[in-house]
Order: sequence, then structure tokens, then C-alpha cells
Amino acid sequence: YAWLRELGLEEENPGVYNGRWGGSGEVVTTYCPANNEPIARVRQASLEDYEETVKKAKEAWKVWADIPAPKRGEIVRQIGDALRQKIKVLGSLVSLEMGKIFVEGVGEVQEYVDVCDYAVGLSRMIGGPILPSERPGHALIEQWNPVGLVGIITAFNFPVAVYGWNSAIAMICGNACLWKGAPTTSLISVAVTKIIAKVLEDNKVPGAICSLACGGAEIGTAMARDERMDLLSFTGSTKVGKQVALMVQERFVFEDADLNLVIPSALFAAVGTAGQRCTTARRLFLHENIHDEVVAKLAKAYAQVRIGDPWDSDTLYGPLHTKEAVKMYLDAVEQAKQQGGSVVCGGKVINRPGNYVEPTIVTGLPHNAPIVHTETFAPILYVLKFKVEEEVFTWNNEVKQGLSSSIFTKDLGRIFRWLGPKGSDCGIVNVNIPTSGAEIGGAFGGEKHTGGGRESGSDSWKLYMRRSTCTINYSKDLPLAQGIKFQ
Repeated sequence: YAWLRELGLEEENPGVYNGRWGGSGEVVTTYCPANNEPIARVRQASLEDYEETVKKAKEAWKVWADIPAPKRGEIVRQIGDALRQKIKVLGSLVSLEMGKIFVEGVGEVQEYVDVCDYAVGLSRMIGGPILPSERPGHALIEQWNPVGLVGIITAFNFPVAVYGWNSAIAMICGNACLWKGAPTTSLISVAVTKIIAKVLEDNKVPGAICSLACGGAEIGTAMARDERMDLLSFTGSTKVGKQVALMVQERFVFEDADLNLVIPSALFAAVGTAGQRCTTARRLFLHENIHDEVVAKLAKAYAQVRIGDPWDSDTLYGPLHTKEAVKMYLDAVEQAKQQGGSVVCGGKVINRPGNYVEPTIVTGLPHNAPIVHTETFAPILYVLKFKVEEEVFTWNNEVKQGLSSSIFTKDLGRIFRWLGPKGSDCGIVNVNIPTSGAEIGGAFGGEKHTGGGRESGSDSWKLYMRRSTCTINYSKDLPLAQGIKFQ
């Protein structure tokens, strides 16, 4: 893969960056999921490397926090431009190392670019209001300051975008960042950090503002326990010390739904990224009057999905990320059968090199079957039949997780009931669109086991800052609040 040199990658690469490149931990080989062939090697961080990197990141923060927010935004803009210049080769690396199709790999880098653009504007708008004081000669100000050091632990399925959501916003807020990507996508972490490091160097600011510590459970656990981490963003890597709750997604189709929207939406949400998105649709609830028709049309659409090498522009569906993911897929299919499900299509490993499995539709399971409530990060869609709105809304909310959900209907009243207090309890609630493919301008995150904050748009920037309420007395008197007299 000689083209990897365009990203500054070699056969063996240092996996630690804190202003300089290094690493004294284990050397890990990364593999291509499409053929299980080795790509290159990355030397991971040791605990000593991690300790040094945290110290340098904390020192770098002292410099970064003093730089005016609009200037920080200008540097983030330059990072976006640098990513834009490498977008195709970075997208190719995402396909090669993660396994998603090329157009999705490019789209993921584009998402980071978009967040950089968004952050530039935000850098001139963050801040609190001046509030009316009840005391004469006083000003009441809401002041926002950076939290300090933001730890970012990302998963294999979005090895670029999730880091981008966090780092671009955290940086304009005045924070330093320390990134640990998934061990199986270490090359992507190194390549992205090299691009960022060049921009920081060109602007004569400390490189440790965007530090990197590649590693597995040992480094992740250290970050989770480190009180010097002022904020930790943690996205579902099972290599880390404790399991992060995975995300459940739901989709409901009523009998008045436009099936021309339903079929392509369900197909993309269930099959896109080979079912490995955090917003992948796993449960498809169909009204009993249209159940059989939709299943037949969906099975026909599944049969036409173009399976192949992820870097082939005609491919819509690539491999699973690891051999372990293939085993989880097979186990889930077997459990579905044992619990009363019928496999309409798929259910098998594809006979070709790499981690390829068939996209699968399962029908006949009850809404509360254990496998229906279990996330597998695999392209398995459980199609469930319902009769009335009330029961299906309840089924939506009966699980412990809640990231993304969508309803397909033309009934305006039903739409607003779905969006209301007795409707979906997910963090992302859609109408007549897929569960996948959120825009960067809205806050991204879930509820219940998939709660714990928001990333990307809206007012998510507030998570990366601490709020102070400041009262300034510019008069010569000392009136007390609430009219209290103390004399």
C-alpha cells in the first residue's frame, strides 16, 4: 500500500504524539477486513508514554487557553482545510482499515471537515448573557471557560468523525485533547494526528494541544480513572476496561406510510456500514396490514445489494470489521432461530476472503425476545408486527437504551404524539427518514444507557466548558440580594 506514504505512514509507525512522535509499548499490526491481510504496524503507548503525554497536554492547555477564541477558530479552520486536501486518501484509509465502503469513508472525513467549519463560526459566538441584576450599580454576567483537558476515546466504526465532533468543538472552547482510538484502527488515528500536528506546528502552538496515545484496555482504563482528565468522551470500544452500553435503534411503519420512503430508508439504516453504525436500525416495527408486503419488498431490495471490496465505487456493502464480529453475527442468528424467529434472507457467512456475512432479515419474533433487545453491531434486522399505536410506542421505550428512532406516517397527530412526552424516548427522534445519517448541526446523543451528554451541534459546546455566574459591583453602595438588610 505505497499510497499510504501520502499520509506520512510507513511499515511501522509511532503511536504516541505529544509534540513529538514516539511510543514504547506493544507493536500492533492492523489488518484489512476485506481480506484479513496485514496493512502496517503501530507502536502503542506504554503507561509511561501516557503519563508523559498527559503532562505535556496539561502544559499545552495553558498556552491554548490564553489564545482568543476566534484565533483558535482560525486554527481549527486550517485543520479542516488540511483534511479537505487529503479527503480521498484518508477516505481510502478508512475503507482499508475499518472496512466501510469508500464513499462512506470519504463521507466520514467530510463530517470532520463540516464540524471544523461549524466550529469556526461558533468560536465567535460562545459565551453567556449579561443578565439584569436586581441591585442598582451591579452587572450579572454568565462566563464560560474551558474545562481543561478533554480525553477522547473513539470506536472502530467511526474512527475519524467521532474524534472530529469532539476535538473541533473542544479546541475552539479552549481545551487540549488527548485521543485514544480503537486499536484496530490505529493507522487512521496516526494519519489524522499527523495532519493536525502540521497545522499546529505551522501556527507555532504546542503540538500537545492535540495529543495521541494509541493503545487498548490499559490506556483506556488509565484515561477513565485519571482525575487530570477534566472531561472524558467515551464511545463504545470494547477493548477498554469496562463495556460501554451499545445503542439500540428503532423504526416504526404505520399502514398510511409511503412505502417509497420506507424501503430505501430501512435498507440504508439496516445495511449501511454493514450494520456497524451506532444508529443502525435493528428493530423494524410494521403495522400488521402492511407487514407481509414490506417484508417481501425489503427482501427483494436486500437481494440487490452490491457486496464487494469497500474501495470499489460500485460496492454498497463491505465486510464486518473483525473475525470476532463475524462470530457475534452467527451467534445472534442462531439465538434468533432458537427464540422462534424465521430467517427471511441472509444468515450465513459469504464464501470469500475477508469478514463478509449476508445482510439478514428475521421475522416472527415477539417484541420482548431477548435477542431483539441485544445489540450485535451486525447487519441483522428484526421485523416485528404490531396492531395499534399505543403498543408500539410502548415497545419502543421498553429497552434500556435509546439513541435513534424513526416513524413513517402521514398522520400529523401521530407525528406530534411521537415527538411528545409519551412518544419516543430516544435522543434522536425522526419522521419519515432513516435512523442513520444525522446532520452535524444538531446535538448527537442518546438517553438511558446511551445517555451521558451530547456531541456535535446545537449547544453541545457547553459540555466542553465550565460556567461561572459573575456579579460585578461598579457602584459605591453595597445592596444585598433579596432586599436583605444586614447592618
